[in-house]
Order: sequence, then structure tokens, then C-alpha cells
Amino acid sequence: MTSSTVAGQGLGTLADQAYRSISDRLVTLRIRPGEPINDERIAAELGFGRTPVREALKRLEHERLIVSYPRRGTFATEVQIADLRHISEVRQQLEPLAAALAAQRAGEGDRGELNRLLAQLADTSDGGEDLIRLDMTVHRAIYAATRNPYLEDTLVRYDNLATRIWCLFIDRLPGLAGHVHEHGPLLRAIIDHDAQKAAALAAGHVEGFEAAIRSVI
Repeated sequence: MTSSTVAGQGLGTLADQAYRSISDRLVTLRIRPGEPINDERIAAELGFGRTPVREALKRLEHERLIVSYPRRGTFATEVQIADLRHISEVRQQLEPLAAALAAQRAGEGDRGELNRLLAQLADTSDGGEDLIRLDMTVHRAIYAATRNPYLEDTLVRYDNLATRIWCLFIDRLPGLAGHVHEHGPLLRAIIDHDAQKAAALAAGHVEGFEAAIRSVI
């Protein structure tokens, strides 16, 4: 990336890119819970300056993915299973709302993206991190289709926290592929503008997620 390109993109864009990169590592536990966060090292690894990385870390602290202690440093937050109930309470209300709004508001571009993801789900049998990323991509496409940036930002935050819990137990959860492929009927309902069905499927998905985690803890 040339210096002129960087200058043209602006700090906000670079901070967003740094946020997405670091968030991905935290959510998928490539940065383990409790691991120290060194902004200089991360900046070097990602190819960013320290300023956009610091801006990204401020956002991640607000989202409870990292925590800073005076004179001790910054660390990835621990995954607290006690938080599962609180996270699920929020998602049980907002995920069905998002699915219904997406069904009502999705435009042609949104439906094209959802159709692409529906086809990708049908062709995907792999597990592990790639399947987790596909799950996250599906959720984010649904949130974006709500056309409500405040709802979208809130749900991304809670989906990140839920996914961290999922990743912590992934080796003990036998139904990972089935859980992700549940999104197929949900995407179809949204594409077909069936808000009631989309909301019901989203509610069932959240309930199933919590039940699966509780079955192994």
C-alpha cells in the first residue's frame, strides 16, 4: 500500500480495518482470553501505524473484547460463561427483530448477497474456523439488511461475544455444521419477504445456540 493510498483512505478507514482484523482474532480466539495485547506488535503484524490500532483497541474495549488495567497493560477479556444468559437475553429479543426487518427491508443488493450466502451454505461441509466465519458473515449480512445502523452495530457486538463462547467449546460441540446450516431456511424466509417466519427461525436459532452450550458446560 502506497503512502498516497493510506493518506487517501484516512484514519477512520484504517482504524476500521484494524478493528476488523483484531476483532476477528479475538472472536475466533486466535488471541486467547487473558492474552496481553501489545499495540506496537499488532500494528507491525497488520501493517498499520499505531494510531489506527489504538483507535481500534478503544472500540474493542467498549465492546468488552479487551480490557485495560492501569500500569498492567491491555488484555483480551476472559470468556465468562456466566455472561451467556445475559447475552442470550439480548439476542433473543433483537435477532428476531433483525430477521423480520431484513425480510421487510432487504433491497435487491441485499437479496443478491443473501442468495450468494445461501448457495455457499449449501456447498459447505467443512468445519472449524472457516465455518465460524461463514456463520458470522451470514449474521452480518442479515443485520445490514435491516437498514438500521444502530441495531446492526448492537447485534454485531453481541454476536461477537456469543461467538467467543462458541469457539471456547467448539471441540465439544458436535453439531457445528448443523447449527450453521440452520441459516439456510432463515435466509430463504428473508429473501421471500416472510417476516413472521424469519423472526421465528431467528428466535429458534438463538435458543438452540444457548441450549447447545449449556449441554457441554
